[in-house]
Amino acid sequence: MIEQVQSKVRELLEAGTIQGFLGLREQNGHIAPHLFQDPTDLEGMSLGDRERPGDARYPLTKILLTLTGNDSRAKLGILVRGCDERALESLAAWNQLDRDKVVPVGIACPRELAEECECERPYPKDPVAGEKTEPVAFASVSRIEEMEPSERMRYWLREFDKCVKCYGCRDICPVCFCRECSLEDQYLIRTRNLPPENPVFHLTRAVHMAGRCIDCGLCEQVCPAEIPLRTLYKKVGQIMEDEFSYHTGETTGKPPLQIADGE
Repeated sequence: MIEQVQSKVRELLEAGTIQGFLGLREQNGHIAPHLFQDPTDLEGMSLGDRERPGDARYPLTKILLTLTGNDSRAKLGILVRGCDERALESLAAWNQLDRDKVVPVGIACPRELAEECECERPYPKDPVAGEKTEPVAFASVSRIEEMEPSERMRYWLREFDKCVKCYGCRDICPVCFCRECSLEDQYLIRTRNLPPENPVFHLTRAVHMAGRCIDCGLCEQVCPAEIPLRTLYKKVGQIMEDEFSYHTGETTGKPPLQIADGE
């Protein structure tokens, strides 16, 4: 699998199609993001755990925003899974990224990882390596919806009360791009408490994820309190699809409110 990705990246770099490739590299026993610029420097490339390619969880698209912001002329390649590709499309829809300046090199996640993530599309549209697997249902959302409303409210309040306000969910999110965060704006929050009290903190962020969340699960993965944030945002995504027929990163090249207005 890694050989297929290396071959594709080498081809793009040697042809001058891209000036660099944002992927993962294993060094000193650790896997971390790396910008490959030399076709001869691909031996250390990694896809994560050899048994579970795609599980080294870094917000590569967020790093890509920084790189393209520093040099808007550069055309870069990037390693993508299904969720990463949705992030690219979402960022382009919100005018944060020039999609023509980005060349995705995709891998399909293995079935085990897809089931763990409850991923509805655990592969990019045109993967270079890996086999496409079937979508996995949102079992976590169904379990919460089976609760009585009062029980569901108690459940979420208990979960939100575990929050330590570390902002990790916001900081790692690949589609969080606001220069001024409303979670730090006392005039927008109007609680006079920063960070804002629960449940305002998480409800505000959930609203901001409407039409943006690409279901990568990074927020839940970094949460030190193990709050089921992915379940919350999956529900937000369901509402967007039911009410506006909008599927983030797949439906169209426009933000959801433009679609709702018929633009």
